[in-house]
Amino acid sequence: MNQVITTITNSNFISNNSYSNLVDLLRYRALNQPNQTAFKYLEDEEGLESTLTYQQLDAKARSIAVYLQNLSTPGERVLLLYPPGMDYIAAFFGCLYAELIAIPLYSPRNNRKMSRIQSIMEDSQAQIALTNNQSLNNLQTLLNHTPDLKKLQWLATDKIDENLADQWESKSVSSVSIAYLQYTSGSTSTPKGVMISHENALENSAEIAISWKTGTDSILVSWLPHFHDFGQIYGVIQPIYNGFPCIFMSPASFTQKPIRWLKAISDYKATHSGAPNFAYDLCTDKISPEQRENLDLSSWQVTVNGAEPVRQQTLEKFYQAFAPYGFRWSTFYPGYGLAEATLKVSSARKKNSPTILTVQADSLSKNLIVEASEDEPFAKTLVGCGSTVLNSKVVIVDTKSLTQSPSDQVGEIWVSGPSIAQGYWGRLEETQRTFGAYLTDNGEGPFLRTGDLGFLKDDELFITGRIKDLIVIRGSNHYPQDIELTAEQSHPSLRSGYSAVFSIDENEQERLVVVCEIERTHLRKLDADEVIRAIRKAVSKEHELEVYAVLLLKTGSIPKTSSGKIQRQACRTQFLNNQLDVVQEWKDKSKEQVINEGKSPMQNNLSSIIKLGIQDWLISWIAKEKKLDIKEMDPNQSLTYYALSSLDSMNLHGDLETWLGYSIVPDWLWDSPSIDALAKQISQSQNAFSVAKVAS
Repeated sequence: MNQVITTITNSNFISNNSYSNLVDLLRYRALNQPNQTAFKYLEDEEGLESTLTYQQLDAKARSIAVYLQNLSTPGERVLLLYPPGMDYIAAFFGCLYAELIAIPLYSPRNNRKMSRIQSIMEDSQAQIALTNNQSLNNLQTLLNHTPDLKKLQWLATDKIDENLADQWESKSVSSVSIAYLQYTSGSTSTPKGVMISHENALENSAEIAISWKTGTDSILVSWLPHFHDFGQIYGVIQPIYNGFPCIFMSPASFTQKPIRWLKAISDYKATHSGAPNFAYDLCTDKISPEQRENLDLSSWQVTVNGAEPVRQQTLEKFYQAFAPYGFRWSTFYPGYGLAEATLKVSSARKKNSPTILTVQADSLSKNLIVEASEDEPFAKTLVGCGSTVLNSKVVIVDTKSLTQSPSDQVGEIWVSGPSIAQGYWGRLEETQRTFGAYLTDNGEGPFLRTGDLGFLKDDELFITGRIKDLIVIRGSNHYPQDIELTAEQSHPSLRSGYSAVFSIDENEQERLVVVCEIERTHLRKLDADEVIRAIRKAVSKEHELEVYAVLLLKTGSIPKTSSGKIQRQACRTQFLNNQLDVVQEWKDKSKEQVINEGKSPMQNNLSSIIKLGIQDWLISWIAKEKKLDIKEMDPNQSLTYYALSSLDSMNLHGDLETWLGYSIVPDWLWDSPSIDALAKQISQSQNAFSVAKVAS
């Protein structure tokens, strides 16, 4: 049978920019648009903001570069451990100006973050760590508990004398030299650094400019993390690429109060913004009708949805909620990408609105594409992720024969083009396996094997699932073997090497399932509830993930290959079909939105505040969110004991501030040893006394 060639390619677009590296790009902006705003950072406290022009950014980058050049040699790796803000952007370009390889990370706040940073330090062999002065002061206690990280040469870049900028000398930077390492793992023990060259970043930026229609008159609003490929390429590099301003805020600022994102778009008349799919659900669920009243989203021209599966239901709910305030369905731009392709693979649209395709679910399970009507039983709706532009190419490949798949079949997505990264830092075998694929029928290649499944229809890419075991939740990657190890070590009754972790699609969301075998000697005296709590607590603490289901299995029942390897996909199938040999099972049924009862303390007198009690409110919130019996809640336990993920903590922070009527420090939630201690700290704060004084 003749096979249909299913590819996307377009080489008619040619970038006309004269710069060949990111250093020349920023220097061009600083010389030609010196006083134009490059970035504006919005603080959590309403009304506070800071601004950075191209000239100021260039000067900061040059001064940092001069300082770094005296400490290092070209090509060394440098860890960037910054909270959201201007300091990170200046340090990133400072590394590039110094011909060093930047590693975008985050500012750690506790020991669970330090273990991952230590793994990345060892993998990259970095010897220098950059942050700002406040973060460095906050890190001292943590560094005392991590001797290896303490050996790094730590530097607070906001303390560097900007007069050093005049000493910087321009050098020729090769377009193929590595600009930064984008670490893909959301876990701790197996981080992989994707090597992104200057050319990769510029080529992907050119594709974004065409696909998402950015120009000099664009205005971008972003809360995306700078250490994520989406935030780095779209939120940091793309505005400089086309010379338009970016207004940004911290990810926590958004998740605590999603209205801040849409309000910034409204206030600054933004034309562009984007986020993972979950963010649009969060806006729909958490932004009240009263908060929406003054929004004007009519300026929003391109609404990017990427970094995790795009859901039709999410798009429709968001549109219905915000259409009365100027939001247009036609602005949705679903997209597909991955760090190994720098960021974006496809998103360009040929139509004026997203493509929605309905197929037969039973045929799809057999990797066949059969169109269906929406009212047919067992139909599944897919959202198209657009096409590629420039010199990128996508082929759909049969995973067994490694030949191109027929047009009506699902296969693995392979990608080639100048945006494809150079490989994984220090991992030759994995680089060859992932980045060096060739088609067996015609020898074409090399291609990047994405590990994702999909198909092409009318030159548009549709994503149907993943081959690889990699778990993607809320836009972050997590390796199951790392979570399995965490779970197994959480309680002595669990068998080492006999666990499986996978994700499922539950209520249009990617949810985490943990399956563990019990040691035979523990079966008779097993306290299953205690074991399940230990697993949930450990996964929440180490990986900042919320567990949807925990299943404890009988000894020797978990699916394995003949060679002894865990069969995660088989385990997933048995879970969905209720075929696992279960000792005890727990599922989280708490995804309804928390509705705060009672009035704000600002509306009550002091006696009411005392009567209600901050501690009682905290216990009530956690019990309601986690579907726990309030009588069993222990105020002497920490938030992590009740398996609150980082997102849960952010939601708790936002709801608590709304209930209190004033702001509190987010770190109190994460650092307090118990609910009781947290309530005490809040009640003793200066703000609490001020509120009490007003209320009285």
